[in-house]
Formats: sequence, structure tokens, C-alpha cells
Amino acid sequence: MMNTPSNMIALGTKAPFFELPNPSKSNELQSLDDLKGEKGTLVIFMCNHCPFVLHVIDKLTELYEDYNESGIEFIAINANNVEKYPADSPEKMIEFQIERKFDFPYLYDESQAIAKAYDAACTPDFFFFDEKLDLIYRGQMDDSRPGNHKEVTGEDLIIAFENLLIGEPQEEIQRPSMGCNIKWK
Repeated sequence: MMNTPSNMIALGTKAPFFELPNPSKSNELQSLDDLKGEKGTLVIFMCNHCPFVLHVIDKLTELYEDYNESGIEFIAINANNVEKYPADSPEKMIEFQIERKFDFPYLYDESQAIAKAYDAACTPDFFFFDEKLDLIYRGQMDDSRPGNHKEVTGEDLIIAFENLLIGEPQEEIQRPSMGCNIKWK
């Protein structure tokens, strides 16, 4: 299990456009423009097998249920090399989504071009954009990591969501996410 931090790209960065297949929807192509939230969009680079993703997926699902009706959409993207990591294949993505009971879109970035466009580094890697698709938060979900015995609260994301919804500025200090490195080709 490698501890790879997120790259912490510049706040204000425009969300790179994408159109990717959704394995759970018969590989229907879905774009950022189709899926973005009315008030905010959380783009999550994740995969099926990463212990860091497994550690937070239930709380992430809960946060989606709490904030989706407020106009915040979540879009998950798997960019791992499935030839070397078959547990992250599109077929397994469908199984993972059913098993972990999450409803947000889970797209497949086979070429890894979108992960590179976002400068994603780890799983999970979080990028939160406002209604204009300007980056307002990037970093960790909270301080919990597998094995550190801290509760998974989603605190850092909750603060970012709440600040957006009430029109307050985002926290100046944003800590990098930490996870397994994206499995590049």
C-alpha cells in the first residue's frame, strides 16, 4: 500500500472536459457537462481495490445522499491500468458499485487522458468545483487513513460543501488526499 499524496493543483483551475463510458449504464458515454451539479461537482479518482478507497467509500456514499439534493453531484472516475490490475476492470466496477450501493456515476478512463488532465495522483483524489466548474477545493476527505484509528467523518469535504452552499470562502489550508498511486500504463 503506497502513500501517494494528491498534487494539489491551483485553485480556480477550470475542470477539464471529459466524456467517458459508464460501465453501469451499458458503457453509455457521459460527459462533465451532462453530469455536473447545479451548485457544485465533486470529481473523484478512485478504483475498486485500493484500501484507501475501501476505507472511505461508505462515508462517500453517505455524503452523496446528504448533498446530492442540495445540487452537488459526485462523479467517480477509474483510470487504473486494468491489464495489470484486473480487479479494476469495467465489469468489476459494476460489481463494486452494486456491492457498495452507491448511485453516483462511476466512469472508466481507459486511456488515462482524463486523470492526466486533472493531474490526479492517487486513489481517492478529490476535486471540488463550483457551478462555473472552477476548482474551489482539492485534497483530503478527512484525516482518517487505513490503520490510523481515526473515524471516517468526511469533515474536510463537508466544510467545502457547506461553504459553497452558504456562499462563504473556502478554507485557506487544504490538506492533500493520500492513497495508492494511480496505476499508470
